[in-house]
This record gives sequence, C-alpha cells and structure tokens, in this order.
Amino acid sequence: MGLKKFRSVQEMPLVPPRRPLDPDNLRIACELSEMARALHPRVLLAGVTKFHSASERPSDAPGVQTSRP
Repeated sequence: MGLKKFRSVQEMPLVPPRRPLDPDNLRIACELSEMARALHPRVLLAGVTKFHSASERPSDAPGVQTSRP
C-alpha cells in the first residue's frame, strides 16, 4: 500500500461524519486521547511552585515542561 501525497488540504478526500450519539464515538475519542498522551506526555515535577499565575512565572522556572524535545 503506497502513500498518497497531497499539495493542500482541499485535495484530501473528506472523511464521512460520525453519527451523533454513537457509542463507538467515545471509544474513538479515548483512543485518540491516549495516543496524544503517548506521543507527548506531560512531565510534572514534584514540589510546590510559588507563582500564582502563569504570567508571574519566569520562562526558566521549574514546573510543567511545555517544550518538545
């Protein structure tokens, strides 16, 4: 099975919409969430932070690692 390349999103075939209230939708959403978590896990460091908001926190302060390796 080969790969097909597209020059733009408009060239890609549309995916048919899922039926509303289909029980399978929840399973698909959970699988997508697990895959996203596996691709880029959040690294939480132990300890208490002293900043009350993200705007007070300097960019080099320890905490949640937001940059990708």
